[in-house]
Amino acid sequence: MKMALHFELVTPEKLLFSEEVHMVVVPGTEGDFGVLEGHAPVMSVIRTGELTVYSSPNNIAQRIHVEGGFAEVNAKGLTVLAEAAHEVA
Repeated sequence: MKMALHFELVTPEKLLFSEEVHMVVVPGTEGDFGVLEGHAPVMSVIRTGELTVYSSPNNIAQRIHVEGGFAEVNAKGLTVLAEAAHEVA
């Protein structure tokens, strides 16, 4: 059975991303942190930086530049509320 993390990225304008992914690396103010399915609940302020979305252990699906906001991990998955976000080319 494949474990998947539900990940949502939201800005004040719209929902940018809502998918099942392998892992997301989030630029937290205390340092980058990776979130996998089953991660302990946590809330973190995020800093301006690059959020990395992995579709499998060795495959980066997307890199997204985020500007500030919050990340919340709970039983439903990971939600990132970013002040602004755009995909890195």
